[in-house]
Amino acid sequence: QVQLAESGGGLVQAGGSVRLSCAASGRPFRRYAMGWFRQAPGKEREFVAAVSWSDSSTYYADSVKGRFTISRDNAKNTLYLQMNSLKPEDTAVYYCAAARDVYYSGSSNVDDFGSWGQGTQVTVSS
Repeated sequence: QVQLAESGGGLVQAGGSVRLSCAASGRPFRRYAMGWFRQAPGKEREFVAAVSWSDSSTYYADSVKGRFTISRDNAKNTLYLQMNSLKPEDTAVYYCAAARDVYYSGSSNVDDFGSWGQGTQVTVSS
């Protein structure tokens, strides 16, 4: 399995921006499609965005489309999530995860991802 560690969360005002990073170690990072999920208190974990192993295909939840950008740097074994125009409803713990299937094609199902990081808190104040 690949080991993942998120960073970059914090407190930000509505309308602001934050960039999350996810550092990977262990098995070759470039073999995996990668995703970001989030979980707010009392809610289920939900899909945010994903990127193919080659960075050629990206997928977004409707709630973040046009505001968030997922990217990866395979040379640095790092996944990113640039979050702009943040809203209070974006407040959550954000997790990165590696897709189980090498042929990942955009599933938003939590069960299609494994090797989760520990999460990083993002709090958006109004």
